[in-house]
Amino acid sequence: MRAQARFQGALLILAAALIIGVALIASAQDGAQQEAPATPSFPPPTEGQYRHTPPTLDELPEGPLADSILRGWEIFNETQKFKGVYTYSDMTCASCHMGEGAVEFAAPVWPAATTLPAYRGKNWRVNSLEDRISDCFAYSMNGVAPAMGSDDMTALVAYHTWMAQGAPMGEGNIYGRGYGTLPEAELEPDYARGQTVFENNCAVCHGADGQGQRVGEEVVFPPLWGDGSYNWGAGMTRIPTAAAFIYNNMPLGQPHFLSQQEAWDVALFMNSHERPQDPRYTGDVAETREKHSNFHSLTMYGQEVNGVVLGDHDNTGAKPFLRPDTLLFEPPPPAED
Repeated sequence: MRAQARFQGALLILAAALIIGVALIASAQDGAQQEAPATPSFPPPTEGQYRHTPPTLDELPEGPLADSILRGWEIFNETQKFKGVYTYSDMTCASCHMGEGAVEFAAPVWPAATTLPAYRGKNWRVNSLEDRISDCFAYSMNGVAPAMGSDDMTALVAYHTWMAQGAPMGEGNIYGRGYGTLPEAELEPDYARGQTVFENNCAVCHGADGQGQRVGEEVVFPPLWGDGSYNWGAGMTRIPTAAAFIYNNMPLGQPHFLSQQEAWDVALFMNSHERPQDPRYTGDVAETREKHSNFHSLTMYGQEVNGVVLGDHDNTGAKPFLRPDTLLFEPPPPAED
């Protein structure tokens, strides 16, 4: 299975590279593509900051544990195999956690195994690693996670934990965790400027309509909005989160190609389009936004854009339900005196 996984991954990478190469040549001929920085760089770790190098598939242990880790790898990187089971979107876990979940400033997943359980404001609870994985399926995948305690959930936990091997437990000062943080934009993020950035730099891969690209039945570049994308409850709908992701990772393989202002602008543009409903939806978009203002104060959900109030609908995409039964999203009852 290891060799098959590498072969399939190599084919998709080659297809993606061909699409990018052809598109960039055409774009350059049109004079629309700006020149990439020669040596994009990230700031070095600060004093006392922990930096981790996850293992590779060549370093798997022997026996049944390796099989479980590889199953977790498969679900994580080839999530489309499980469409209609765990996901109802055209996303994979690796769409947001890039490089098989190992890349710094691209939401590496191993820190979840070393910092959880921990309190999470999104659902007002102390979350386990399984809870955190389950939320990713409910929101970013617009689906439902493998059942708690199932072989597939155990496989995902095994993959996360294996990636973290050798890392200290409880260390929060981690280099490259998440997507990093951008300074506040110099100018208020702007839809029209973001549209221009998208057309000149993002549409070559994600399509002029934002619906991504496929090679045959394989999703090579995920959709950025619409029924096949992440829903309104996903972390990527938050403008600061999307801006940091874009600045440090996009266009693919070209971090810091865009200016920070361009990243802010295109993040606003991308997240000013409709997508499946937030699973926490109460039936009223304004009420849902207010109830979860700790999250939606950073999104465009419930805001009017081009004459339309975003999220004011019952559309759940291809998913035949609003929320998974296991989703934790209500604040706990007040403690009794």
